[in-house]
Amino acid sequence: MSTALYRRYRPETFADVIGQEHVTEPLMQALRTGRVNHAYLFSGPRGCGKTTSARILARCLNCEQGPTPTPCGECDSCVALARGGAGTVDVIEIDAASHGGVDDARDLRERASYGPAQSRYKIYIIDEAHMVTPQGFNALLKIVEEPPEHVKFIFATTEPEKVIGTIRSRTHHYPFRLVPPGQLSDYMERLCVAEEVFVAPGVLSFVVRAGGGSVRDSLSVLDQLIAGSGPDGLTYESAASLLGFTDGELLDAAIDAFGAGDGAGAFSAIERVIETGLDPRRFIEDLLERLRDLIVVAAVPDGASAVLRALPPDQLERMRQQAAAFGNGALSRAADIVNAGLTEMTGATAPRLQLELIAARILLPAAAGETGYAARLDRLERRLDVGGVPSGATASAPSAPVQRPVPAAQPAAQ
Repeated sequence: MSTALYRRYRPETFADVIGQEHVTEPLMQALRTGRVNHAYLFSGPRGCGKTTSARILARCLNCEQGPTPTPCGECDSCVALARGGAGTVDVIEIDAASHGGVDDARDLRERASYGPAQSRYKIYIIDEAHMVTPQGFNALLKIVEEPPEHVKFIFATTEPEKVIGTIRSRTHHYPFRLVPPGQLSDYMERLCVAEEVFVAPGVLSFVVRAGGGSVRDSLSVLDQLIAGSGPDGLTYESAASLLGFTDGELLDAAIDAFGAGDGAGAFSAIERVIETGLDPRRFIEDLLERLRDLIVVAAVPDGASAVLRALPPDQLERMRQQAAAFGNGALSRAADIVNAGLTEMTGATAPRLQLELIAARILLPAAAGETGYAARLDRLERRLDVGGVPSGATASAPSAPVQRPVPAAQPAAQ
């Protein structure tokens, strides 16, 4: 039986936690100087390291060489609290979703008065702290405000606003954040090397998008792909098919058709979306992201590789050509149409019809409005460039005065 990746590679020190330096560094400094608070509140999205950091803090506090910012990993407490360890009676994890009532809080308050059995501190890690009832929080208020010297509290929650203010004001609050895509992609690439799994280009970008910045969610998706991979490792086609993302060739075909104003090509791409069973809403999301990438490429043609790090050089070159075929104004207009259509598709009973209407709006010549005028100007400039006349020549040429015909004199009425 294989252990999940997010459990097998759970960090054991603050240095191993990625993307949360704004939290881990102040905590390590507090451990160095001995200015450790009696209660902490860790908040943030799911899977970003709140409970893991609480366990690491418990290891640092109860290490025989501690309190220390780096646990030794050899003493009984460090071994018991390590990844896969048996745990200790002095570090108590409580799931507030099932133990958040007033009776549970009273029981915790009574047990906290007794000293630790083996370690330096008795540490309570209260997960999903927002599930504690107001009565439960009120029962905990006194001991959280003035706990015994041997007791530490660490609250972890995804909804800190639901923790009552009297508790929140007595803690040091550390907000965790989602991990940036580049940092998360590099981390998963190192894990794939450690697991000796070949990963095709573009696969990790799918995993990062599916994980939404959560390390645990991303590792779960990666674990699923590895479990179903064959001798060739993680291929682009299998990842796109399993995760439901649009194939790059289909996106390129749709973008080329929109850029050239080719209605037959655009609706042929839509037909392929339906035939392959791809979710139309997912296709629109992927199309909007591609348009965003094209806008970036058009804005910074030489520095796009630094912004779009996950894309290979050949794909970037093709996107430069696509951005040039569109023009800045037409790209912005198409992105606005797709974004508005994506909002309209929420709860739509006929998603294919919505998709076809979005395509028709993109292909429809812009007639008015700021984005419409910019798109028409792009189109005129491209036609002038193709005809051999520089696009700036019309602006520099002096304009001749317009001769208006003089109306003939009307004969006088008799």
